[in-house]
Amino acid sequence: MSQPKHTQTFRHSLVAMAIASVVAMPAVAQEANADNAQANDDYKGLERIEVTARRRTESIQEVPVSVSSFSAGDLAEIGAEDITELQQRIPNTTLQVSRGTNSTLTAYIRGVGQQDPLWGFEPGVGIYIDDVYVARPQGAVLEVLDLERIEVLRGPQGTLYGKNTIGGALKYVTKELTGYDEFSVEGTVGTYGQKDLKLSGQTALSDNFFVGGALATLNRDGFGEFVNTGDENYNKELMTGRVSAKWLVSDDVSAKFMYDKTKDDSNSKGGYRLTSSQLTGQEPYQSVYDSNTAMPVENLVETEGYSLTIDWDINENWAFKSVTAAREGYTMTNIDFDSTGAGALLVPADYEDEQTTQEFQLSYAKDRTTFVGGVYYYDGEACGIFGTVLPQLLGVGLTIDNGGCVDTKSTALYGQINYDMTDNFSFTVGGRYTEDEKSANVLRQTFLGVKFLDRSGAATLLSTNSDFSAEEKWTHFSPHASMRYRITDDTMVYGSYSNGFKSGGIDMRADASLNPDAVNPYDPEIVDTYEAGIKTEFWDDRIRLNAAWFLSNYSDMQVTVQRAVPAGVASQVLNAAEATVYGFEIEAVAAVTDSLNVTAMMGNVNAAFDSVRFFDPVAQETTDVSDLWSFANTPELVANLGFNQSLENEYGQWVWSGNMAYRSETQIFEVPSMLDMGGYSLFNTSLMWYSNDGNWSAGLHVKNIGNKVYRLAGYNFAAPRDANGNRTGPGLGGEDTIVGYYGDPRTVSLTVGYRF
Repeated sequence: MSQPKHTQTFRHSLVAMAIASVVAMPAVAQEANADNAQANDDYKGLERIEVTARRRTESIQEVPVSVSSFSAGDLAEIGAEDITELQQRIPNTTLQVSRGTNSTLTAYIRGVGQQDPLWGFEPGVGIYIDDVYVARPQGAVLEVLDLERIEVLRGPQGTLYGKNTIGGALKYVTKELTGYDEFSVEGTVGTYGQKDLKLSGQTALSDNFFVGGALATLNRDGFGEFVNTGDENYNKELMTGRVSAKWLVSDDVSAKFMYDKTKDDSNSKGGYRLTSSQLTGQEPYQSVYDSNTAMPVENLVETEGYSLTIDWDINENWAFKSVTAAREGYTMTNIDFDSTGAGALLVPADYEDEQTTQEFQLSYAKDRTTFVGGVYYYDGEACGIFGTVLPQLLGVGLTIDNGGCVDTKSTALYGQINYDMTDNFSFTVGGRYTEDEKSANVLRQTFLGVKFLDRSGAATLLSTNSDFSAEEKWTHFSPHASMRYRITDDTMVYGSYSNGFKSGGIDMRADASLNPDAVNPYDPEIVDTYEAGIKTEFWDDRIRLNAAWFLSNYSDMQVTVQRAVPAGVASQVLNAAEATVYGFEIEAVAAVTDSLNVTAMMGNVNAAFDSVRFFDPVAQETTDVSDLWSFANTPELVANLGFNQSLENEYGQWVWSGNMAYRSETQIFEVPSMLDMGGYSLFNTSLMWYSNDGNWSAGLHVKNIGNKVYRLAGYNFAAPRDANGNRTGPGLGGEDTIVGYYGDPRTVSLTVGYRF
């Protein structure tokens, strides 16, 4: 999309100012605080941050990987409730609640992700709870509960983390069991009737057997309502918890078991109409959180998982790890697409999935050599059915049911070795060989009448649009190579090449009657990424500055396209695109004084399709639309500027923090639409208090201070329009369906906690 000249000028100015501020920060801070620094010779600099990005514990300044890390303390000070709040603080990253849902995750990194959360589609960003891969986005909006830290790795992680980390990986690391007696209780009250309670603790049952657990109930009234029924919209009713146990079998062997479960009973989410209704004449409501519905607001998402991790230190050089895990999930939801209450386009849906994974890992460390390698196995089944219910058609209504299952088996062999040639220079090489096998069955049928799956209604079968089975096997080798050079003790530069692999699949929405080719499996998506970066600390370790530049070349890029046609909705997954993505990322933190930290972040993505082969189901022809399409959920520029000021007195320690987060224009789908969101900024602030004995804490958090209205996602089944934008006919189901879903309004919360 071309932008006005003044918009481009603003972007360039903002980039220049932000880079200048980061580069100039040392001089400003040093001039203002030279005397203070001299008087505080015992100051140790910024806190060391440890990550496990390369499957071993290292300082974040030593790994030649673009990675951001947030500790439990970091998240508590900003009042973070779930992982989506990290979007403001990570370069070139989108972490959002998906359209029409409460706990389904939309994750993008550097332009790569998964827009469509339908079963059978593969994510572009891997989500991990400890070392366990979570294959489905349903229930993946993970709550902040009794955790150690969250790490976000950017760029392909194909060697150590496998398939479907083509954009990056998010690691949710739970709190370790130590054997110490610990207990904490935390209560939160806030605007919109927020009432949260979190409990966690651990203890030792013997010298070598520890147990722990955490439980949270999170509740909030809706930001709006379904006006025609009085039900709450954008409310929250969720319970989550986990239990864990650790057995120190011997000095060299330990076993850890973990079980977690989440149940989300929040109402289904209603969209905000951007246009007047063709059926009822309803104009857009004043509040974007108000909606109408012709369906029950009943909604249920349940997820649970088990894992057993065994660690064995074979000797001083070799170590072995086994991770055995199983996860399953169930979703039942109702989505009123047109949001009028007239029932033009209604979608009931049921999803169910289960997965079993096994990983055996071997690691080695001696002198200048470290190695990590292993085998990985995944076996999963994802099933579902959804209806496209059009009550206004033909006088009696029309229903299209679409269902099926996809089975996935994936086996991989991987290894990565790092060798320090000198004290300052090292290189890393590795690779992963993956074999994916998928089989699926798809049934798509059209009925005369109105039926809501097997829940209610009756209809007569008119036609079977799709009834087929398909299977395919893919193999791929993903290499990785990097080198790093330590210029000084505090400055490291690196360069890397990584290959990413996103599995192919079968379109579970395929309509063979509209597009016969839709029954054929689509191929994997491949990316080659080149990255160069610098990580440095200076001014007596008071300033940390990490920056990276990247270039990614995509081939056979998967694009999910949905179009309204007279017979319903035509869907297809295309290996349609060749694309080039490049940009930069900057993260900086400065200890301006011994009590004031300033943080800055900036990310830039320039993403363009080089070619797109698109089959138009209406015109029944294939054309190149690369000049019309743009990357979805990928703003060109993101930035964050924040501070953290601490003060100690006789009453305890006080920490005041705040930030401003900016995101430039964002396109919701691959083609421009009314849903696209202009650039916006969000402001947040928090005040934390910690008692001198370390037992009590309290936090006051104000988010979205300016009450900014910003759109995250939506549905776009627009009625036909002329060149002037005037509607020339009825849309799908007789309605013009353009609805949006929005981020949270201004919220204020007070949290009080006690721990010992």
